[in-house]
Amino acid sequence: MKQKKILIVDDEPNILMSLEYAFKKKDFEVFIARDGTEAIEISNREKPNLILLDIMMPEMDGYETLKQVKDNEDLAHTKIVFLSAKSKEKDIEKGLKMGADRYLTKPFSMKKVISEIEELLA
Repeated sequence: MKQKKILIVDDEPNILMSLEYAFKKKDFEVFIARDGTEAIEISNREKPNLILLDIMMPEMDGYETLKQVKDNEDLAHTKIVFLSAKSKEKDIEKGLKMGADRYLTKPFSMKKVISEIEELLA
């Protein structure tokens, strides 16, 4: 089976490190971006199976990043999971309406994040 590629996008180094570690242990090929602009560059190059995306970031936020991914024919099928501290009902609805496959809120349980993503990619 081909290794699954995941792109983790967050401007918080501790979150990036812990997620990267956890997914590498689960045998994912992990890429990391610190903002939306970087995320788009990496996505175009690596074509990840899934993007784990923060919303509040410098440069380009998660909503704009999602829009650009979905507007790109080569990436339109990419699964997107928001992982955000924005936990209001309206934020979650907006994220899902825009085309995210899942919306997980911070603080998060690593186990839950991994199981949601494995389920999505199964």
